[in-house]
Amino acid sequence: MNKIHLSIYKNKLSKRNQIARLLWSIVWNLLARPFPRSTGNQWKLFLLRIFGAKMHKKAKVYSSARIFMPWNLQMSEYSCLSPEVDCYNVDKVIIGPYSTVSQKTYLCTASHDITKSTHPLITAPIIIEAQAWVGADVFLGMGVTIGEGAVVGARASVFKNVEAWTVVGGNPVKFIKNRKIEFNK
Repeated sequence: MNKIHLSIYKNKLSKRNQIARLLWSIVWNLLARPFPRSTGNQWKLFLLRIFGAKMHKKAKVYSSARIFMPWNLQMSEYSCLSPEVDCYNVDKVIIGPYSTVSQKTYLCTASHDITKSTHPLITAPIIIEAQAWVGADVFLGMGVTIGEGAVVGARASVFKNVEAWTVVGGNPVKFIKNRKIEFNK
């Protein structure tokens, strides 16, 4: 029989970080969330920048999006965090140009090391490259890169990188087809 050794978990995030997150939460909830979906985007981008986010002036963030650590968020031109996206960005989340993260998606950059008795926090960035589309209610796990032009179908769970210009779906995701774009002449 295995002996169980109980240890006290020590939070890897500093007190300063915890205070900054508390202040951020108050600011976002009081000064951004009340705005209707279609208004106040420049104001929301301003608030995010004050807290260290790298936001292109043409990025779009909906008021109901939840961003854990804005200083770990980078969004390019015409990228979008849609309504009710939960951006648990203990590590970096980078969203490339013309990419959309659809409603109710969960971006999860952290977990716990289950091989150690204290289950310490582990993190890895999420990168969503240019022209990618993450469908509604998707789970993106830590360390995942969504390749350029890739599409992740609604309700998918992504634990590994998604190749560029592919369409994937399911839990866990599986390749569905290559993505081709037709241009009107």
